[in-house]
Amino acid sequence: MSKQAALPRPQKNTAMREFFATYGIDDDVIAAGVSGGADSLALALRLQAAGKKVVALTVDHGLRPQSRQEAEYVGQVMHQAGIEHHILTWAGAKPTRGIEAAARQKRYELLEQWCLSHGVKTLAVGHHRRDQAETFLLRLLRGSGVDGLSCMLPVSARGGVRLIRPQLGDDPDRLRAYLQERNIRWVEDESNGCEDFWRVKIRHFLPDLEQKIGLSEQRLAETAAVLARTRAYLEEQTEREIQNNVSFFESCVAAVSLQAVQKLHAEMAYRLFGRLIRNVGKQAYAPEAAEILRLLGRLQADDFKGCTLGGCEIFVAQKKLWLVPEATDGAVLSKQEWQKCLRNLPQYAKAKLPYKVRRAIFRHLAKDDNGNKK
Repeated sequence: MSKQAALPRPQKNTAMREFFATYGIDDDVIAAGVSGGADSLALALRLQAAGKKVVALTVDHGLRPQSRQEAEYVGQVMHQAGIEHHILTWAGAKPTRGIEAAARQKRYELLEQWCLSHGVKTLAVGHHRRDQAETFLLRLLRGSGVDGLSCMLPVSARGGVRLIRPQLGDDPDRLRAYLQERNIRWVEDESNGCEDFWRVKIRHFLPDLEQKIGLSEQRLAETAAVLARTRAYLEEQTEREIQNNVSFFESCVAAVSLQAVQKLHAEMAYRLFGRLIRNVGKQAYAPEAAEILRLLGRLQADDFKGCTLGGCEIFVAQKKLWLVPEATDGAVLSKQEWQKCLRNLPQYAKAKLPYKVRRAIFRHLAKDDNGNKK
């Protein structure tokens, strides 16, 4: 790819500034994931035009012969625009199956790790309106509920950083026009033409939906936004339920009244346990919906004794449901070890905590003592 002349300075970007104001994003420095596609190149330049110091990060997955050349091309464009740029490389063996999902996961891991190690709190990615419409249809095919159909959120938390998508409402054709006005070429992803991927099939089908029944990508994205508001309300109610009725012990154990759970609306119980299992089990995602619903069905019976799910052990004691991290090594907590633990936690001396709870607390503190950060 040949070098270009210095790029013209982008004009002020009102839409970006409005996005920052709406979501209270006041960071001076924002990292941007820039693959070389039109959407991510436009993202970096528009963030800069809105007055932010931008650090562009390109992940080289090493899955195609030309990937390094494309990453270096991004570096050229960023250099000409006066934007700091770094290439992050996926080293080591690559999976032979599920490569698309694995590459996406690794991309976010590398981006998040860079941000955390460099003190950057906000990471921007270039998803746009068509991406949102495709995601809606993909999840509709999978039978997703409110959370899935609300699709990608403009602002969310991921891996210790704030993930923002300021172009989520933008027409991708407008983003390409933005680059064309500045004589900037972008890299076309070869997988965009591969009919083996469901997203590509949907992308090719979207124009037919609009022409034949008037269902446009804008309407699909708007529907996702409506559902996102519903999701936000349900999450607020879930948080309120947690604050009012859930007790936590040393950030590693949760307890809630079994009777209170049995009285909850099914949707609220589903959300509550999804959140608690994910947090206690230290998982990136909650278990599959069917697994949580199966658990809730068992909780309605009087003979529920316990189970494991999502890295948690869930059991009944003292008329409460307890969630503790699953212990797989068979280690036993001695009375002497618990007494040692109580020196630092005297508030539990008279508490009648179940054995599994005491063991979880001890193991949690022992990890801290050994220098393994949570």
